[in-house]
Amino acid sequence: MNGVASLLHGLIERVAHSGLDYRFLLDGYERVPFLEGIGVSIALVLATIAGSALAGVLLLLALHSRSGLLVGAARGAIEITRNTPTIVQLYCAFLVLNMLITQRLQAHGLDNPLTPFAWVVLVLSLNKGAFHAEALRAGLNALPRQTLEGAESLGFSRAARFWIIELPLAVRAALPTLVNNLVELVKATAIASAIAVGDITYQSIMIWTQRDNVLALMILILLFFFALTSLVNVVGRRLEKRLRVPGYGHQ
Repeated sequence: MNGVASLLHGLIERVAHSGLDYRFLLDGYERVPFLEGIGVSIALVLATIAGSALAGVLLLLALHSRSGLLVGAARGAIEITRNTPTIVQLYCAFLVLNMLITQRLQAHGLDNPLTPFAWVVLVLSLNKGAFHAEALRAGLNALPRQTLEGAESLGFSRAARFWIIELPLAVRAALPTLVNNLVELVKATAIASAIAVGDITYQSIMIWTQRDNVLALMILILLFFFALTSLVNVVGRRLEKRLRVPGYGHQ
């Protein structure tokens, strides 16, 4: 271990001569929060991917509901979400809605259980869920009428037809768009630093305000998100090939 530490120390010192200061990695006081920030960013990505998938399906169900009120509410939520900046949505949720919830709970002697991390997950899940819902809606509209008629002739109920036939086929047809949405979602998690969530961006800001090594840390942040988005893209492309629907523009 001492040999590895010495090698790392020497490498960091040599790189410092080129103007890239990574000496914070040798200081436990700064290194530990930075590594924790990486963990927080990964947790944000995983949580928002799951949350956005759930939100997308729920919005899709609402769009295909027989209730005009539910359809209108879902359509309104999607349009507001798609047509306003994500950072503004986060500020409105955390600085306004969160404050109102806190005040109401404190009036009853209770604490607000919603943390800044939870608000980021909630806002990004709803944000990308709206885009997922539209992609899935397009996938549903692309399904051949014969497929749906065949399901009806076999006695499938409306709910069974949706969950067993329509949704799986819609996901397969919309997968390229869904993967693109997830790539955008990974990058969007960087806004968590705007409300002091201790992700990699926030921890980097804390470090460079003390060391003035903005360039070095920006390179690390860019490489980190490039690695995550590349992973999502590779997994998504493999799923696309594996789940490709015959007859949908492919040989």
